[in-house]
Amino acid sequence: MRLRRGITVAVVAAGGAVTTMLVGLVTNAVSESEWPGWLGWLQRHAWFSFAVLGAAMVGLAVLLAALSESGTPERPADPTPRPGGGAEPPGAALVLRSLPRDTTAFTDRSAELEALVRSVRNSQERGEALPVHVIDGMPGVGKTTFAVHAGHVLAERFPDGQLFVNLNGHTTGRPPVQATEALASLLAATGVPAQRIPVGDDLGAVTEARAAMWRSQLADKKALLILDNAASYRQLEPLLPGGSGCLVLVTSRRRLAAYEEVVLPVGALPPEHAIDLFVRLSGRPAASLDRVVLEQLVALCGYLPLGVSLLAARLRHHPSWGAEDLRTRLAATRDRLGELRAGERGVAATFSLSYQDLAPERQHFFRCLGLYPGTDLDVFSGAALGSVSVAVAREQLDVLYDAHLIDEHPGSRFRLHDLLRDYARSLADEGGDMEAVQAVQRVCTYYLAALAVANRHIGRSGAASPPPRGGAAQVETPPVESRTAALRWLEDERSNVLACIRRANDLALHELVIRMAAAMAPFLRQAGPWDQAVGLHRTAAEAARHTGNRRALADALAELGVVRRFMASYPEAIEALNEAVAEYEAVGEKRGKADALNQVGIVRYMIADNDASARAQVDALELYRELGDRLGQANALADLGMVRRQTSRFDAAVEAQTEALSIYRELGDRYGEANSLRDLGIVHCLLGDYQLAAQHHHEAFDIYRELNDRVHQAYALNELGVVRRLTGDLPGAREAHSRALEYFTELGERFGRANSIRHLGVLDRMDGNVTGAVQLLNDALGSYRDLGSRGGEAASLGELGVARGDAGERDGAVESFRRSLEILRELGDRCGEAEVLNHWGTLLRSCGDWAPARALFEQALGLARDIRCPLEKARALEGIGRGDWTAGERARAEESLRAALDEYRRLGVGGAADALERLLAPPRAG
Repeated sequence: MRLRRGITVAVVAAGGAVTTMLVGLVTNAVSESEWPGWLGWLQRHAWFSFAVLGAAMVGLAVLLAALSESGTPERPADPTPRPGGGAEPPGAALVLRSLPRDTTAFTDRSAELEALVRSVRNSQERGEALPVHVIDGMPGVGKTTFAVHAGHVLAERFPDGQLFVNLNGHTTGRPPVQATEALASLLAATGVPAQRIPVGDDLGAVTEARAAMWRSQLADKKALLILDNAASYRQLEPLLPGGSGCLVLVTSRRRLAAYEEVVLPVGALPPEHAIDLFVRLSGRPAASLDRVVLEQLVALCGYLPLGVSLLAARLRHHPSWGAEDLRTRLAATRDRLGELRAGERGVAATFSLSYQDLAPERQHFFRCLGLYPGTDLDVFSGAALGSVSVAVAREQLDVLYDAHLIDEHPGSRFRLHDLLRDYARSLADEGGDMEAVQAVQRVCTYYLAALAVANRHIGRSGAASPPPRGGAAQVETPPVESRTAALRWLEDERSNVLACIRRANDLALHELVIRMAAAMAPFLRQAGPWDQAVGLHRTAAEAARHTGNRRALADALAELGVVRRFMASYPEAIEALNEAVAEYEAVGEKRGKADALNQVGIVRYMIADNDASARAQVDALELYRELGDRLGQANALADLGMVRRQTSRFDAAVEAQTEALSIYRELGDRYGEANSLRDLGIVHCLLGDYQLAAQHHHEAFDIYRELNDRVHQAYALNELGVVRRLTGDLPGAREAHSRALEYFTELGERFGRANSIRHLGVLDRMDGNVTGAVQLLNDALGSYRDLGSRGGEAASLGELGVARGDAGERDGAVESFRRSLEILRELGDRCGEAEVLNHWGTLLRSCGDWAPARALFEQALGLARDIRCPLEKARALEGIGRGDWTAGERARAEESLRAALDEYRRLGVGGAADALERLLAPPRAG
């Protein structure tokens, strides 16, 4: 690039010279008058004069080009969103829930601080929205230090919290944090559960949805948000709160232009303040230091606080040195980093001096830190990077901290300042690409070992946990002794692990990418955000294709399918899982194929494709039995039981779930045990054994609470509410469904939320609030249709038919019943079909259409007897009996009604039984 630029400059300059001389010759030749004075000499010696003029123009052109080259640094591109369909590894922003520690290195800045405090105070006193305050200035000038100090000064004005986010706008080796990633981390830091954080493939839509949730989260709050190291206004704009009471401080090396911001420029320290800072941090009496030498020292640092503090630390740690010794040493190192711009030359020299004072093994350790892909590290990841023991790493980090070459943060975590990271990386690059590759391999090996330990605590009992391969078994890992500790460690390290996967992918370390993605899969399944998991597994699949590793490709596709199921993206889930089944089949991997078939069956169940779901579960069960995989057998049996229940094969459902429950208890798998108990409760409710159903739901709820699984607690509450409604406890039912709705809404579980709303709509209708019932049932219907849940759609339509009938909308009610029956018959849900036939018959009987009503009741009765559904049997008998009673056929009516009464009494449905007894009671005499 420079050679081409030099050639261009030379050609342009030479052309200018030739042109100038030609013009001069022509002018001299045509001139007839003699020039006066010394100009006459120039006219008589034209060749010499114009040659001198041409040479001057060459010199000016070269000088102009040199000045242009040295004064125009390259500008890094603004971060742009990555295509949603690519295989780019995901990232994650690091969010601190409190301000970093204030520093003693803060000096003066009284004018800037007063301007900021005055701006905030005036806005708050006038009740105006607080503007964004952008703190800008050159690298090393102390922007972050000023922002943190100002945050501590202003903290009392913002009692609802303080957040600090590093946006990596100018971080060596790391791309700027995307707004969607930062929003996910901010929402998580403010307590939003992973299930509520919007996800999807449309990056723009997801960013807008997360930004809207973030603005809602901080509405009417007084919070302080520091967005550090921003790359551009475009990057940070979605992160800005919508509330008027929040203060946002932004730091950036760029000048960020936006109409609503207040810019607080932070320049280099005045010489006097820089000298005061140096004297204070050096620990030397001011009288013992030569003032002239001090002026030279701070000038060599460019008056930047970072350079001044580092230089003062050198003097403090060397009691035998004087200020003159330090000046001499610093001057000798000024040209070592000539590639740095003039404004940073003194700071780079300071870094070099501090580095040279380290022992060789500590220099090596410092260089290794420059190769770390993550944001912050602890002694364990530091040990892996430096290929030393944890004890040695702790000592090395302490030394670097004392030398002001690294910062310490809460939780015994360490982080390099951006400029120091640049410097360490430049030193490490001198060792060649292989040193970078080996450093990434070492730290990834550490994370694989640590993830294996954490996964043993968050995985299900009985699940296979592959041992770490290679050198991972000998790596020192942090002590993680509980599920809570494992989840905390995983959340703390999430952004670092993902950064390491991204770096490994950049270095084409495909096997490491595959293994790291698989190791993170269990955590991302549980904690989300699931779009982050989708990006990770896509990257792993692409890496597997690069290596031709079909087993790894199948694993990545299977995980992708599971996450897609969580996101209710059912077609994409089926596509990924079917491809995984084919890949497992091709390599003869039976366990993986069985797992993928089990997941296919679950997705098919969710969309009520019951025949395909049952086939997949039966195939999976056969493979698990062949392999002797007890947990797999239990999972397949439990999921098959759910399909049997959904198709009203209740005896088969109870048999499958009971066997699954026995295996889960044998393995000590509490999660599986709770799931089977809950589904058995649903089946026993349909069979009319409400007492046993309630017992199972209570047991399941207790286990889910023990596991801190709020999603499934809510599902258990919904089922318990159904039992209470059927047994006449309407207030208890409403309390259970309302709690479930609260949980589902908080967690972002759309299917469960639709169920709660539907159940509450039924209760409103039973309480006489028909208008409210119709509104809730329509809401549920829309949600089911959005999710592609045909079973939920049919249930909502059936209940809507009842509510519309109560409202006098006969035609609308009949249409709802008709559409519900079409879906139920398509799904094979005969219990649901009998329920809707009874509802429709009741509507026609109330309208006086007894003949068609009787036909519907008789159809319902036949179905209920076939599948052993006692409640619908009783309802059909009651409908037939009441119709005959109205028609005057009392003897035949009494037979049907007494049969219905017996069923209601056996079921414990007191309200319906009492109503029939009143009807059948003989009239009082007199």
